[in-house]
Amino acid sequence: MSVLLFTVIILIGAFLAGLVGSLTGLGGGVIIIPLLTLALGVDIHYAIGASIVSVIATSSGSAAAYVKEGITNIRIGMFLEIATTISAIFGAVITIYINPGYIAVIFGLILMFSAVMMVRKKVDNSDNVTTSKLGNIFRLNGSYPTAEGVKYYAVHNVVGGFIMMFFAGIISGLLGIGSGALKVLAMDNIMRLPFKVSTTTSNFMMGVTAAASAVVYLHRGQIVPGIAMPVTIGVLCGATVGAKILVRTQTDKLKIIFAIVVVFLALQMIYNGLSGQLS
Repeated sequence: MSVLLFTVIILIGAFLAGLVGSLTGLGGGVIIIPLLTLALGVDIHYAIGASIVSVIATSSGSAAAYVKEGITNIRIGMFLEIATTISAIFGAVITIYINPGYIAVIFGLILMFSAVMMVRKKVDNSDNVTTSKLGNIFRLNGSYPTAEGVKYYAVHNVVGGFIMMFFAGIISGLLGIGSGALKVLAMDNIMRLPFKVSTTTSNFMMGVTAAASAVVYLHRGQIVPGIAMPVTIGVLCGATVGAKILVRTQTDKLKIIFAIVVVFLALQMIYNGLSGQLS
């Protein structure tokens, strides 16, 4: 395969990955890593390195808009990033000590979990008004604008959310994905934030978490410009188009279709990992 054809395939694949990731909230990494490893035969470590760069780019672009709108809780994001950045570096470091086949299996399991999270019914905690002691101490409670005016919310189980973020950071550094499903689970179900706040704050955190682990991959030479550049450009363009479609389209049915695709990719990753084809 020529370099030009290889680049074009990555660009098209990354565009579709960014489009799907934007519509489902999963991020492009869940599609781009299987594309690079299963379809193009790229070493999984280099695929993870390219995915991390795309996570930084897409998170930085979309997070700015949410912060400007006043939905993102920056204090919660910065507080929880203490956990995610430390654990993301740890996750990135241990990748060289784990068999690539095992990494593929872990990736497949996380994909299946993400698919379930994608189609589950969201719990709206917008009427959440009681608070926790730690939430008051760290001043994590906040508000966000709605059509009916400003809504205030409180934070619960700060310790539980912080612990969950350690796990999310390890997975992010190990697999090169934003771990959005795990971050939203921590803030939505454990800390009981309104889902708009949890999803936008998760998006805000993804870039910082990915940047921490990217340093490790860059130091090891596992971020290759020839792969990372078309991946980043494609994912950014796809995410931009997806954001515009999302405003005008009901995506419930699309999410079910995409969930089936993600499960299929997950099974492929698990099979290839167990069979030793990615070793």
